[in-house]
Amino acid sequence: MNKKQKITIIAGLSVIVIALIIWIADGTYVFTQTKVLVEKTDPLFGTTYKEWKNQFIWGLDLTFVVSAISILTSTILFFLFKRKRKAANEIGN
Repeated sequence: MNKKQKITIIAGLSVIVIALIIWIADGTYVFTQTKVLVEKTDPLFGTTYKEWKNQFIWGLDLTFVVSAISILTSTILFFLFKRKRKAANEIGN
């Protein structure tokens, strides 16, 4: 493995780890949410009601998409960098 291949693997793995950390920090939801149902209290009458609040929550489905794209691009770059090194060695010989 050459230096570019090692950097490609490290970058791909770090993107996956960061996506998992974000997913864990956001509450480990299975599906990505863009709105959350919040229960509020009316200050005048003291009654409670539910309201939708715009809030993005990172889900496991989005984590899988990011991980799959990262694996795909890392694999392609890994083999591209391997071929270029072979071609350079063959030209030099």
